[in-house]
Amino acid sequence: MTAATLLLEIGTEELPPKALDRLARALADGVASGLDEAGVDRGKARALSSPRRLAVLVEAVAEAAADRRIERLGPPVASAYDADGNPTKAAEGFARSCGVDIAELETRDTDKGERLAYAGTEAGRALSELLPEIAAGAARALPVPKRMRWGDSETTFVRPVHWVTALHGDRVIELTLFDCRAGRVTRGHRFHHPEPIELPNADDYIERLRNPGYVLVDPEARREAVREQVAARAGEAGGRALVDDDLLAEVCALVEWPVALAGRFEDRFLALPREVLISTLEGHQRYFPVEDDNGSLLPAFVTVANIESREPQRVIAGNERVVRPRLADALFFWEQDRRQGLAKLADGLARVTFQRDLGSLAAKSERVAELAGRLAGAASADADAVARAATLAKADLLTEMVGEFPELQGTMGRYYALEAGEPENVAIALEEQYLPRAAGGPIPATPAGRALALADKLDTLAGIFALGKRPSGEKDPFALRRAALGVLRISIEGGLSFGLRDTLAHAVATQPVTVDADTVVAELVDFHRDRLRAYYAERGIGAEAFEAVAAHGLDDPRDFDRRLQAIRTFMAESAARTLCAAHKRVRNILKDRADEAAPVVPDLLVEPAERALHADVERLAPELQARSDAGEYTEALRRLAELGPAVDAFFDDVLVMAEDDKIRENRLALLAALDTQCRAVADISRLPVES
Repeated sequence: MTAATLLLEIGTEELPPKALDRLARALADGVASGLDEAGVDRGKARALSSPRRLAVLVEAVAEAAADRRIERLGPPVASAYDADGNPTKAAEGFARSCGVDIAELETRDTDKGERLAYAGTEAGRALSELLPEIAAGAARALPVPKRMRWGDSETTFVRPVHWVTALHGDRVIELTLFDCRAGRVTRGHRFHHPEPIELPNADDYIERLRNPGYVLVDPEARREAVREQVAARAGEAGGRALVDDDLLAEVCALVEWPVALAGRFEDRFLALPREVLISTLEGHQRYFPVEDDNGSLLPAFVTVANIESREPQRVIAGNERVVRPRLADALFFWEQDRRQGLAKLADGLARVTFQRDLGSLAAKSERVAELAGRLAGAASADADAVARAATLAKADLLTEMVGEFPELQGTMGRYYALEAGEPENVAIALEEQYLPRAAGGPIPATPAGRALALADKLDTLAGIFALGKRPSGEKDPFALRRAALGVLRISIEGGLSFGLRDTLAHAVATQPVTVDADTVVAELVDFHRDRLRAYYAERGIGAEAFEAVAAHGLDDPRDFDRRLQAIRTFMAESAARTLCAAHKRVRNILKDRADEAAPVVPDLLVEPAERALHADVERLAPELQARSDAGEYTEALRRLAELGPAVDAFFDDVLVMAEDDKIRENRLALLAALDTQCRAVADISRLPVES
């Protein structure tokens, strides 16, 4: 069967840059999976895109789906023919559904008796028949952020669609998408080559768009072209470009024919904090900043145009003219905010609402200060520094600079605090209160920063949960999942131990709302447990190990982590499998008994194996308790593994459910003592015995 490259292209007006890659990948995945489901042999599917098009190229696509062997069972023979041997309606209907005459059916013995059957081969449908359905299905499934209509059409898409191209090799596949009939014509760059471009073959697509079309439709090639050009222009400006991956992706989604150009701004703007300059250039203008070999910013930037201008200096001058007022505004904000001072700004927090039912930012700052004071000792932080940082923590939210650049909250607090002569540890804590800012981002590095970040996050969690506004589904407007994960990461990765339940209880108690505190705290602990489960799952830690430790509850996240790491080490021990299996058996035997068991009576231990197990349990009990109390969980589990041989011998030689009531109860008491030891660090009965 002849195979050729398949091209499907949807030509549009300029697509949303942040959605471009996702839409292109979804189109490629949709077409590829549609071909697979239809049984069409194919090669690699390649997602292509530019601001004005989504496309997919699929290598070596067959002309038709493979033939399929069909076997179907019909009605019982007894009901397929009447007394005279004539076919009944049941037989006729089955034959009709198979597309054959009754004479072509056969009988087959089954476990339910003789039945009519059909066996045959269904010819694979041609690609020309299948692709319209596949393309329509892929288009419907695209993750369009917001749909629109255009003209008098009832069809909807993220942007108006102007053309569709569908080729299999050199042959046009007839289909209609978004009211556009497919052909072999694509279009080049809006300004450099607005004329239609005819494609003799699907294999010509990428090259014909490049020349004469002035379009780099391969996103990876476009990305590398931008990266190389930006680096070259920055070098010509005397430095190296700061290339943020998110900005690079956005710029690549805005241009079809990238042309990098270097511009400059006045030296006086270098007085601005580095982060302000970068935010202005990257966030507002989509320029790439330039720094020197020492890491200091230069008064230069690199912009990427979507046109190869005959007068590049005019393009550069236009970009310089646009960025100048942005930088001038930032310099004005910087000077104004410094004159006011952070402490004076903090006085205005009482006039700003944090949340309607939770009071002002000033009230939140007071709650955070009290909570941070409770956590200062656990963080080994200076209590005075923590208290001062908590007082100033939200003041920069009232600055002109943060009003213009919300992403710089905390960062500007650090700058303004240092300008005002605040201690360095206080200033750094103001920035670190928001860490980690994203999943996988750094946690606070300083003790005061950790205490303040914990307090701020816990207060927000307590307040929003007290209002009954916990996240649901994908909705999390207060970023509570990120806050809870931040709490856990600061504790675990920062080596900070504290009682989560008690701290949450205090945070809930200080909220200006009346609630059932016990219920809210229980919900918060469960919420943190769910975040912790996901945290470990991302690190490849199995659910069994997590649940073994979670059986003890979640209070101190750092202690939880130490227990979990000890369990992972224990699971690698050869004796772990034996002891885990034995503990599962013990838990099953004891499942209907009260937790409090009677003490073991040594005189009622009649079998050597039970006496030996009792001796080992008694001998190890003090050390296991001491190791657990000291947090030496790995060593405690290593010593626990020593019980393996005695436990094996006990179950081999001793009948637990003896007829004598006293002996039976005594043996159950021995197993209860063993169970207690096996749950000292974690409930090892929950671990997989195959480990």
